[in-house]
Amino acid sequence: MSLGKSVRIYLKEGNVSGIKLGEVVNHTIQALSCPRNKISDLNKYFSKEVNRPGVYFLIGEDENNFNTVYIGEAENVWERLKNHDTKKDFWSEVILFSSKDENLTKSHVKYLESRLINIAQIADRYKVENSNSSNLSSLPLPDQDSMEDFLLNVKLLNGTLGHKFLENPINISETKIIDIPLTTTTESSIIINSIGNLKLELKVKDILASALQTDEGIVVLENSQVSDKTKPFGYSTLRSELIKNETIKGNSHGSLYYAKNYLFDSPSAAAAVTLGYSVNGRNVWKDENGKSLNEIEQAQVNK
Repeated sequence: MSLGKSVRIYLKEGNVSGIKLGEVVNHTIQALSCPRNKISDLNKYFSKEVNRPGVYFLIGEDENNFNTVYIGEAENVWERLKNHDTKKDFWSEVILFSSKDENLTKSHVKYLESRLINIAQIADRYKVENSNSSNLSSLPLPDQDSMEDFLLNVKLLNGTLGHKFLENPINISETKIIDIPLTTTTESSIIINSIGNLKLELKVKDILASALQTDEGIVVLENSQVSDKTKPFGYSTLRSELIKNETIKGNSHGSLYYAKNYLFDSPSAAAAVTLGYSVNGRNVWKDENGKSLNEIEQAQVNK
């Protein structure tokens, strides 16, 4: 059983849209979140925190309105941010991380930058603006372990401050997938999940899709089938975007499928994009016993 953690957030202006200082209680890590239009206030109010080594995220949208992040490091984060303010246009918010005990060195932050770029690329939630992965700096084993612990708290604070681009929708290292072909003539795909995600399937006519229900929504799994027939429906724009960015692709036979795992906010969105028409996802996504999400949730409430 994982232990709970306490996070303390200080709102400099007393509102959620201004500068925020985040800390994990009983840890040395500090996070500062700031909108771009108030960047000068960072050095005014938090000079000690920003004029030291650290890593940072520039967050915004690209020209196609895709969520985008640039990940960087610096021995003096404030000096680097001043440079980015004049040379990078896409970002609207910065989140930076440093240590209260000032024990981070250049080698430490370069190691963190490289690992964070890799984590964000694997999670594949935001477009990562960095052109190449940074080389992993050489650190003694005790320092590596210390930085890996620091990374866990970076992910925790980053999510608490509203961004989950470091969070893999499915923790692959803790999820074992037994590979059974997705066809209607075989048994259902069997998914054994050690972190409590509910295994689900959608079977409608000749379409078969597999998914996991997580705390964030429904993750439709790679290789799930997608209908090539559509009717006008509310998620048609989302479906078009997924085809455009090749989350949904066509195979050599012209059939559509998910080229990678994709997280949907709701069961209905996942079902509608998959089937090509509006449908109540809580009725069509079912577990291995044939019970729908509605039935499962009702049974849980009654129990």
